[in-house]
Amino acid sequence: MSGWLEALGAALPGRVLTTPADLLAHARDEGTALTSQPGAVVMAQCEADVLATLEVARAHHVPVTPWGAGTSLEGAALPIPGGVSLDLSGMNTVRDPDAVSLSVTVGPGTRRVALNRRLRPHGLWFPVDPGADASLGGMAATNASGTTTLRYGGMRENVAAMRVALMDGRVLALGTAARKSSSGYALGGLFIGSEGTLGVLTALTLRLHPLPSATASMQLAFSDVASAVEASVTFAGLGLGLQRLEFVDGQTIAAVNRHRGRGDPEVPTLWAEVVGRDQADVAAQLALMEEVTRGGGAVVVGQALTPEAATELWAARHGVYDALRAAWPGHATRIADVCVPRSTLAETVARAQVLLAEHDLTAPLVGHIGDGNLHLLLHAPLEDAAAWARIDTLVHALTLHALAVGGTCSGEHGIGLRKRPYLRAEHGEALDVMRDLKTLFDPLNLLNPGKVTGNPANDAAPWSLHDPS
Repeated sequence: MSGWLEALGAALPGRVLTTPADLLAHARDEGTALTSQPGAVVMAQCEADVLATLEVARAHHVPVTPWGAGTSLEGAALPIPGGVSLDLSGMNTVRDPDAVSLSVTVGPGTRRVALNRRLRPHGLWFPVDPGADASLGGMAATNASGTTTLRYGGMRENVAAMRVALMDGRVLALGTAARKSSSGYALGGLFIGSEGTLGVLTALTLRLHPLPSATASMQLAFSDVASAVEASVTFAGLGLGLQRLEFVDGQTIAAVNRHRGRGDPEVPTLWAEVVGRDQADVAAQLALMEEVTRGGGAVVVGQALTPEAATELWAARHGVYDALRAAWPGHATRIADVCVPRSTLAETVARAQVLLAEHDLTAPLVGHIGDGNLHLLLHAPLEDAAAWARIDTLVHALTLHALAVGGTCSGEHGIGLRKRPYLRAEHGEALDVMRDLKTLFDPLNLLNPGKVTGNPANDAAPWSLHDPS
């Protein structure tokens, strides 16, 4: 690796940062307590900058980790110590949207909120919403999803085409804006969810959707978690235009009430949003949901038939994370993320509650429950090693449960560092094929090494906050 920093500076004058502040800013992400400081940060402005970075890295055997907005939750964007953090935030161009083909091409550093602000005057939107104002490249690299997955799918369903820079200097143009193709292997799918381990995304063509003609929302309170989960499964089978279906438990509502000065019932709660032809259509859908839950004792907390009313109705759901951080000042947070078939959702929620009791932990239950995605927001003082050991054990048990019922170890947060040990249990021999693909695209193992496919020696070891090996 000798001389690589000088070579990088010569290849990319003015683009290479090495000050302590710049290195520290790229040393941790939003979701982990780990820090891993790079040796340099490259502020890429175009595809040529990416290729120049990879050329130097290849020549000097320096690891490279792409960086978007730093909002990853499992450590996917953490650089290899002393390596290169390839910051793509400057590659944020947005071409004019194609309102006929319903597509737009963007740079990987484009942020989700900025894109939708640009699309709104055209009557269009990009619906994948992970909550954070993430970069589109980072969202594609982790196959992100979120509150609207129930209707629109995640990134894999909404990336039509891409450009990818490979470690050997080639650039692949994959996919097409056409609505279908039976031409060749679907190589683009390999890069969605690859977390920068196979190549670096330099452009994305995204599928767009018309803004809904009409939307309406409802907030429902339930006497217990099981009733709320049962209602969510019922709603999903009614043929409604469900766009969002979200769940939080009673202690979460209590935290939001304290944080925001609200007075919502502090019991398990669902929020549902539907789309339809017109206001009469969506109002009828809300009425049907109210009717089918009436026998189970559900209480309608509120309804919203206008955008302004919807903003107020959803404020409690959108404020969950900030409220929980405020409720436990000084605590670090770990979000457990599993996804299971809807038929096993009630069983999985019950299992999570049992595990919390067994390990003497409290953690709000939050979920994109319409698609079977459950989160536990676990927390403890960072220095409380005993509590974190119990948290690690709980997350391990919950993840194994999700796999046992036909689910996945990661619903939407990616693999990063913390989910690597579960890939063997989930994918079996397919993990070996993934490693073969990694070797094919990156034979020197320089692209975000250790992520996704990980180290074979760690295939069966649960990840620990205090020992991320």
